Amino acid sequence: MPSIAYLLKNRIFNQETLVHLLEADEQDTRLIFAESAAIRQKYVGNKVYLRGLIELSNICDKDCLYCGIRKSNHKCDRYVVTDDEIARAIRYAVETKMGSVVIQSGELQTNNFVERMNKLLAMIREIGKGELGVTLSCGEQTEETYRHWFNLGATRYLLRIESSNEALYYKIHPKNEKHDFNVRLNALRVLKSVGYQTGTGVMIGLPFQTLNDLASDLLFMRDMDIDMCGMGPYIEHEDTPLYEYRETLMPFEQRLTLSMKMIALLRIIMKDVNIASTTALQALDKNGRVQALKIGANVMMPNITPGLYRNNYSLYLNKPGMDEEAEDSVRNLERQVSEAGCEVGYGQRGDAVHFSRRTKT
Repeated sequence: MPSIAYLLKNRIFNQETLVHLLEADEQDTRLIFAESAAIRQKYVGNKVYLRGLIELSNICDKDCLYCGIRKSNHKCDRYVVTDDEIARAIRYAVETKMGSVVIQSGELQTNNFVERMNKLLAMIREIGKGELGVTLSCGEQTEETYRHWFNLGATRYLLRIESSNEALYYKIHPKNEKHDFNVRLNALRVLKSVGYQTGTGVMIGLPFQTLNDLASDLLFMRDMDIDMCGMGPYIEHEDTPLYEYRETLMPFEQRLTLSMKMIALLRIIMKDVNIASTTALQALDKNGRVQALKIGANVMMPNITPGLYRNNYSLYLNKPGMDEEAEDSVRNLERQVSEAGCEVGYGQRGDAVHFSRRTKT
């Protein structure tokens, strides 16, 4: 196998070489990180774009085996943020010049949920005067629903595949009509066809996962030609079925390093996509999100969900920011951006450069 330096210089990225890059030792990993940082600077610049995150509800019809808000977790206190609370959060995002918001929720396809999202999108457009970027992360929906939400002003959509390996997908999800790998895959294609800036992502360090799986995930995102990515380390939750495999997992430090390699390699392979520095990175290391910004990430999501609900959107254990209010979350992220040597892109939507290039060709 050629050296890491040779692979990076000649851009040789296939299944075998990506596994080799993911196996890189500490010295070679520094080469990868230096390359990804340089590419970030050249293709997307030094700005970090903020997306005010509103965790709308933890009511979910899915039963994913890794998730703390899965339908079968009866220890989870369910909630729905009120319209007035959302309006206040949107106004806060506008006042603090975030440029964009993210509406995230448990996955529901009910008429009531779809209609509520219709009203919320209309409200966001009114409060933001049509200038506020809107990302949705509300799971699988019909093409009609996706198109309607797009027409109401949502321009970005994040739908994480979690693993592009169908066999592994069914080890971390039940295999039934509500958890269909091909349905999720098709939903990503539909989102692109509708016109969304389309994002996906995977968990890193899952039980049963191999470096071959992660290499395939990188190639999947490249071949899917995504515009944005949110991925990070798998962190176990005690009220989920996968918790029984906790003794088989790699240590947190290794999961963090592997997550950083995935972020760096995606930046190298897909130079101008938006890549989030996710909260899960900070759950493993207080400086995790700063490190991710230094090596290629360019999006952060301060949590502006009312503090009353924070503890109940518990996807995994030790989620950071559970005791913060919106102001605390924003200040902390601003500090992290500064520590990374980057600049906050205040008042900018921060649309993916990749999307602009993709849709012009």
